[in-house]
Amino acid sequence: MSLTHTPEPQDWLIENPNLVDAWGPVHTETVAQDLEVIGELPADLNGMYVRNGPSPAHAPHGRYHWFDGDGMLHSVRFQDGRATYRNRWVQTDGLKEDLRVGDALWPGLKERLPQGALPDDAMKNTSNTDVTFHNGKLYSMWYRGGTVYTIDPISLETLGKLEQDPRLIGLQISAHSRVDEHTGEFMFFAYGNRPPYMHYGVIGPDGALKTFMPVELPGPRLPHDCAITPNYTILHDFPLINSPEALARGRYSLEFHQDWPTRFAVIPRNGSADQIRWYEFKPRYMLHVANAWEEVNDKGETELVMLGTPYVNPRGFDGGLDVQRLLFTIGTQGTDYELYQWRMNLTTGATKEGIVDDILNSEFPMINTAYQGRKNRYTYNVLMGRMRTLEQPAFAGLVKYDLDTGGAQAFHPGEGYWFSEAPFAPRDGATEEDDGYVVGFVWNGIANRSEVWVTDAKDIAKGPIAKVILPQRVPHGFHSCWVREDQLKAAQVA
Repeated sequence: MSLTHTPEPQDWLIENPNLVDAWGPVHTETVAQDLEVIGELPADLNGMYVRNGPSPAHAPHGRYHWFDGDGMLHSVRFQDGRATYRNRWVQTDGLKEDLRVGDALWPGLKERLPQGALPDDAMKNTSNTDVTFHNGKLYSMWYRGGTVYTIDPISLETLGKLEQDPRLIGLQISAHSRVDEHTGEFMFFAYGNRPPYMHYGVIGPDGALKTFMPVELPGPRLPHDCAITPNYTILHDFPLINSPEALARGRYSLEFHQDWPTRFAVIPRNGSADQIRWYEFKPRYMLHVANAWEEVNDKGETELVMLGTPYVNPRGFDGGLDVQRLLFTIGTQGTDYELYQWRMNLTTGATKEGIVDDILNSEFPMINTAYQGRKNRYTYNVLMGRMRTLEQPAFAGLVKYDLDTGGAQAFHPGEGYWFSEAPFAPRDGATEEDDGYVVGFVWNGIANRSEVWVTDAKDIAKGPIAKVILPQRVPHGFHSCWVREDQLKAAQVA
């Protein structure tokens, strides 16, 4: 066990709802083995669940937003029916500098930026948003875009930066990039407030940058995710922007333009900028893609199909947003998110879009990653509950969609529980798409503790078959991944 940093005093924790109770930071890095289990862990569940999220090391100056905290990885490794917990901060340049001076140096989302600065310059890359596995390492990423930090998957020690190629230095790489397990390639995009406003690249299984190109946009945008198929990558240009007037005044604010189309760029995976094709759709905004694939229609034409969870714009919405309502309250009082599908015909250029499900309110979609970019049948989403405050969503349960039948299973244990994004973990020797488990952190507000719940992916509605009791609280956080045991062993040998 090691204590990296304990700020004193901690009176700052009681002044902001995003810094208390299950939202509050932890300041102890620890390793705990042979954890207590309620139920029985399956012997054929072997691998590691790891999730990223904010845990500020110092008292923030001014107003704190949930998105501001320093990145901390929390992992649970399952081996032969036993579980081991580990957590460590991502040692970003910003965190190291904060620790050096003993104070928080950067403004957060709600604070005024230095005069003339853009978020690219003045906001700290906390690397607190997403984590994925590639080339024997974990990649830790930030939603605003910035340096990708590489992490040892066994110890969670920060190894360095993903900057082997000089073209990556200083690039604002987004949190949501995609790994194709069939080819070992890592597809990413970067965006910012300076022309050309977006870049796209592919890193090969050996860690070398093999494709890199500019993607020209009309101006700065706020894309969040992307999608891949075996032959193409789909990038997003939504009508959501940083307000130019607010930026000129040193503030971070948002505008949604209802008269601008949503545009998707289709790029051959290892192609060139002159091969980009744009497809237009109704104005929407979406954070997270579930999956995409290539499909041949009854006319023999190839279509790209993309599935995701866009926001439902409320009636009378004027397009104005402020950081107090940052993204979580774009939706109506009923369903805030829809499961939605877009189709792009590569032969004719025709488009089609529509709702897959507008009954269940769900987000944070996960799939069996062996089907990344291939047609999948199942997606596992977080069931979203009622907002507690303007900034605090409620992750209330789990949903499993069957895209073939149009059906869904949902599990909600009742008030007092808060779920994390829960990836699919294949069972040893799995032969079917849903032959495995869904694994994720759950805050048990009844018992006032953090747990990991393991649920049979074939029957989400039955709830967890095992609950792992964690030695310390895991603050509410963002994105996660599952790393198979064979991947971990290969990384350990390397």
